[in-house]
Amino acid sequence: MPKTRIATVLKITALVGTAMLAQGCTQFRAHQGYIGDSVLISSVQAGVDNKDSVQGTLGRPTFVGQFSPNDWYYFARDTKQLAFRNPRPTAQTILHIQFDNAGNVVAVNQRGLENVVQLSPEGDKTPTLGRETSFFEELFGNIGAVGAPGAGAGQGSSGGRP
Repeated sequence: MPKTRIATVLKITALVGTAMLAQGCTQFRAHQGYIGDSVLISSVQAGVDNKDSVQGTLGRPTFVGQFSPNDWYYFARDTKQLAFRNPRPTAQTILHIQFDNAGNVVAVNQRGLENVVQLSPEGDKTPTLGRETSFFEELFGNIGAVGAPGAGAGQGSSGGRP
């Protein structure tokens, strides 16, 4: 094989390899939860609808309130993820519908991405109050403490004698 042909094959192989590696760096988009239509969501009105009409319009809720079955939640979130990083929310909708005891809609609240909290852990240790001890203090710290005076064991007792 001539040198130019080998160089061309190596260039094509490098190009194909680079393209395959670049596919691992693409963004993944995902949707979790309820897929709602804004027209249907806006059609639910307080004082007009009840549980049956809401379920007929929007379907079953994503979840029902933990403390009251009269709170229905429809939850949806769109995320994107780059390669091996953690997914990041790009859009979120929480539709909260409150019912009275008769099953009529009292309030319809819709919230978005402003309720997402970004937590930033503080390193790999949880800060605690108290004394900091080394490994050897933990390992050898109790040697000699068992049966020592003032430890509470053996004081005032005479081994069964009065």
